[in-house]
Amino acid sequence: MASRERPPAPTTPEEPRRPEQLPARVTMPLLTLITQQSLDEDYLHVAERRAEQRRAASLGAEPETPPTRRGGGHRTAAVVVAVFGIMVATAALQTSRNADVDQAGRSTLIDQVLTARAGIADQQERISRLGDRIAAAEATTAALRADRVTEEARERRLAARTGYGAVEGEGVRITVSDPATGGVLVEDRDLRLLVNGLWQAGAEAVSINGNRLTVLSSILLSGTTVAIEGRDLRPPYVVSAIGDSRTLQADLAETASGALFAQVAAQYGFGVERQNVSSMTLPAARPRPLRSVEELVVTPPGPPRGEENVS
Repeated sequence: MASRERPPAPTTPEEPRRPEQLPARVTMPLLTLITQQSLDEDYLHVAERRAEQRRAASLGAEPETPPTRRGGGHRTAAVVVAVFGIMVATAALQTSRNADVDQAGRSTLIDQVLTARAGIADQQERISRLGDRIAAAEATTAALRADRVTEEARERRLAARTGYGAVEGEGVRITVSDPATGGVLVEDRDLRLLVNGLWQAGAEAVSINGNRLTVLSSILLSGTTVAIEGRDLRPPYVVSAIGDSRTLQADLAETASGALFAQVAAQYGFGVERQNVSSMTLPAARPRPLRSVEELVVTPPGPPRGEENVS
C-alpha cells in the first residue's frame, strides 16, 4: 500500500515577535549577558568532568583528568571586571566633567547677575539725575510761563491805552448829531471836548464811528466835515468809550471838558443821546507809519467853542 504524501502546509506570513519572544541575548543587558555566559561555561565544564569520572568508574579505569578550563572563566571574569571598571571610570569622568561645566555655568551666571545689578544701579543714578534736571526745567518753565502771562497782560493794557489793540468790555455810547433846525454844525473842537472828558473820567478806550483813537490821533475839521487821521466822518458821530458803565457818565459830567461839552451842546442844539452798554468791542487802530519827525508836531487846536463868547 503506497503511502500518501502529506500536502505541504499552507504558509502564512510570520507574525512579528513580541519582546518576550525574542532571544535573551537580544533583550538582556550587555553586562548581565557577559556574566551569565561566563558562569554557564563554568557550569558546563564541571558537568562534563563529572560525567567522565562516572564513565571511567563504571569501566574500572582511571579517569583522565581533562585540562581545566577554569583559567578561561577567570579570564572572562577579568575581562568583565575590566570592562565594568572602564565603564565606571568613564561614568565618573563624565560626571566630573559635567560638574565642572555646571560650576563654570554657575560662575558665569553669578558674573552676569552682578554685571546686571551694576548696570541697574547706574541706570537708577542716571534716572535720578535726569529727574533733578526735569524738575529744574519745569520750575524754569513755570517761571517763564508766569512772566509770559504778566507780559501779555501788560501788553494788553498798553495796547488798550495806546489804541493799537482791540478792547472788549462795558461802557457808554454817546451819539452826537447836528441840530435838527440847522444852524451851527458839530465841529472837531466839540468832539475833542467830549473825547477829552471821557479820558478824564477814566475811559480805557475811545472810538468815533468805529475809528479807534490812539495817542497820536488827531481830530480835525476838513471843510465842513470832521476828519480823523485823514478819514472823513459823517454825522451823526457815535462816540464809544469802554469803562465802568455805572459811573462813567456821572464822572464825565464832573470833568471840565465834559461840563463844557454839555454847555456847548445845549447852546447850539446838538442832539446828544447817552446809553450804557453792557458789552462792546472797539477794534484796534490801523498803524500809521511815520514819514518824518514833523508828523509828530501837532498844531494846537483852537479854543473850545463856548470860550470864544466869553468876554
